[in-house]
Amino acid sequence: MASKELKNLLNSSACSDLGDIVRRARDMGELTHIVSDALPGEYAGAIVAANLREDGDLVIIAASSAWASRLRYETEVMLAAARDVGLSPVACRVRVTQS
Repeated sequence: MASKELKNLLNSSACSDLGDIVRRARDMGELTHIVSDALPGEYAGAIVAANLREDGDLVIIAASSAWASRLRYETEVMLAAARDVGLSPVACRVRVTQS
């Protein structure tokens, strides 16, 4: 019975706060893949996460400061990739992950 309850908690279609968190995490994961796939192959692993904030900022979390520097030159490519899937980013911010 406990496994059924856990499955219901993690069900993204459930009307719950946890369902919203799961849905948001899935959306961020998809956006991360979309943006990463738009970059040249040598950028594999450069992006840890991507998020589109309510104010229109596309926030990219880079794996290191070196990758962040390189990714800043690719902001137009990443913005275009997000727009191609129907999102409306207005700016791109590249940040470095906290390790």
